Amino acid sequence: MMNKQNETYTQISGVVAGIVFRNEENGYSVMKIDSADGGTITAVGNLPFVSAGETLTLQGSWDTHPSYGAQFKAESIEYHLPKTESEILRFLSSGAITGIGAATAKVIVAKFGEDTFRVFEEEPIRLAQLKGISERKALAIGESFRKQTALRRLTEFFSENGLSLKYALEVYSEFGDDAPAALRDNPYLLTGERYGADFSEADELAKNLGFSGDSSERVQAAVMFELWHNAENNGHCFIPLDKLTDATARLINVDGTLVREAVDSLCDAGSVAVEMTEDAENNAAVYLTKLFLAERYVAERLSSLANTERTISYNIEQFWQELDFGIELAAAQKEAVIKSVSRGAFCLTGGPGTGKTTTVRAILSLFERMGIRTLLAAPTGRAAKRMTELTGRDAKTVHRLLVTMIDEKTGKFYFSKNETNHIDADAVILDEISMVDLELMQALLKALKPNARLIMVGDADQLPSVGAGNVLADILAAEIIPCVRLTEVFRQAAESLIIRNAHKINAGLPPEQGKKNDDFFVLTSANGETTAQLIEELCATRLPKNMNIPPDQIQVLTPTKINGTGTRALNKRLQAVMNPPDAAKREKQFGDLIFRVGDRVLQIRNNYEILWEKPDGEIGAGVFNGDVGAIVRIDAAEQIVDVEFDDKRLTSYAFEQLNELEPAFAITVHKSQGSEYRAVILALMNVPKTLLTRSVLYTAATRAKELMIIVGDERCVYSMAENNRTKKRYTALRKRLAEYSGQAAAE
Repeated sequence: MMNKQNETYTQISGVVAGIVFRNEENGYSVMKIDSADGGTITAVGNLPFVSAGETLTLQGSWDTHPSYGAQFKAESIEYHLPKTESEILRFLSSGAITGIGAATAKVIVAKFGEDTFRVFEEEPIRLAQLKGISERKALAIGESFRKQTALRRLTEFFSENGLSLKYALEVYSEFGDDAPAALRDNPYLLTGERYGADFSEADELAKNLGFSGDSSERVQAAVMFELWHNAENNGHCFIPLDKLTDATARLINVDGTLVREAVDSLCDAGSVAVEMTEDAENNAAVYLTKLFLAERYVAERLSSLANTERTISYNIEQFWQELDFGIELAAAQKEAVIKSVSRGAFCLTGGPGTGKTTTVRAILSLFERMGIRTLLAAPTGRAAKRMTELTGRDAKTVHRLLVTMIDEKTGKFYFSKNETNHIDADAVILDEISMVDLELMQALLKALKPNARLIMVGDADQLPSVGAGNVLADILAAEIIPCVRLTEVFRQAAESLIIRNAHKINAGLPPEQGKKNDDFFVLTSANGETTAQLIEELCATRLPKNMNIPPDQIQVLTPTKINGTGTRALNKRLQAVMNPPDAAKREKQFGDLIFRVGDRVLQIRNNYEILWEKPDGEIGAGVFNGDVGAIVRIDAAEQIVDVEFDDKRLTSYAFEQLNELEPAFAITVHKSQGSEYRAVILALMNVPKTLLTRSVLYTAATRAKELMIIVGDERCVYSMAENNRTKKRYTALRKRLAEYSGQAAAE
């Protein structure tokens, strides 16, 4: 058993009386245990594969639930199979073994008694002696018991080594009965993307198993962890070899020579790819192989599409005459329409008020006249919803367009739309292209028909994608894909100070302070506390009462998570005034957070496996980083929180999965990309210097539809408008686009 040093941890033993609830995806369970010390205990935690009748030894701590009283939160588990006939009967009657119900359990135990489990494991064919059990069913029962035994051994292995049981199901789904052996051979496999364990967790297991500090497994795992961590958190597609060597050596305190040897070994094994490129600061670029292949594929496919001329099978002059939008398209807009239809790939960019939406509507209109079947997509649910509202056409998230599926055998997600099962469209218009990372772009390009058109639309001055790559910036820098940048702000749009100020910010100028009837204001405050108080007042009373903007249509943004005006502090304050405690509203404490019915929440990581359902009966999988929704139900008995996202997807989270959610009364500017709100309040006080950039201020300003208010230190506004520094991302897509374009042109 895991030895807990913290004196708050304790140990209990008892027989499982019944399972109240179990989440089959992650093993989170609520169960009643008849304690060896007398009385019945409620135990909760990641406790997979437990069935009624088993004897358990659990280590963990006591907690008090507001509705259900004392609960034992289990951190580790040790299984003891039932020994007496009555215990075995209760265990089998619970349905723990596939193919055995209460009636069959009685027959089996009557025949084999306390020898039942030995028969299951060593002589399952003997079960066929019993009436109603065929030889095929007998062998299936034996196989089910063998699997259950293996799962329990794996769980105990996790407990003995202090590992979180949340990884057990995933590891078993990948390695089956060989899971413990696989972990003994290489405990660092837990640090891979599939499991996402912190390096220190795997390192502790490795130490327990006798791995040395300079073992090849440890150094290689550290290299892979650094590559994955930087792609996930910093958007890099590769890391220059010198930087990777230094970072890895610091992480595990080894000599750089060992790191370079590990890179060579990983390259030989196909786990990483190494390439000399000027983009790596005249150093070797080290990629995760999947990102190397994705970058090459995206460059090759986009270059091929861009170099493919398409016929315009409609009289363009006649089309201009037929188009009735109530305005005359500008020359740049007409150029965009023609380029979108005459090449396989086209990019349309421009700031707010420059007519991107009108241009997209014109492209759609021409495509319809030409009989080109067109689908609309955006990276997030909010962006897709906004695209639908602006165009009048149904738009889907890219993930829904590609149809996210789960492989039942491996538990891994995949897109059913791919090279062999293309999207049924002649053209795809992809909005908010700045948010699309390299791997998602690869998946979309693979799913396009060979002769399809791809129209990419976005704002080049927005923040880049959360994931690896800098796709839009690289496309524009390469200058090989036809592109039109709209710059003229139309008269009606120019009446909005929000739009005028967005363009001033983009030009490096501070925004203009609004007058009484304007829609853009800067409210200065002295410190973090007064800033937070002013934001509370604006959300709770001033905007709802004076401007008729409901609280749920106000979004507070901030560049940072930390300090008194970061998301963590603001969310606690705003929850208290925008969704205060109420006897009629259930709530759940998770760590230092309280989730309450009515709360606005944000998904903070991609979860391709979680299921959702829409009111029309549509069922799918996948909730993604940046998706925003509201808590509509908390069921304490089932230990579930139901969240309805903006596009009406209803998703259930087990309490143990609440680490995937954060309150969203206040969110970072980065998380707001692709969204638009009636009113935006931007908190600027005590912001880290690295976040005081023009792109952050510009992105925040362009999220507001009717009202933009900046609250805080006015000096931050000036600093951000002046600072056009961007964080470097290591990517070679620009160079590859030029290379592949030259090859395509030569052919």
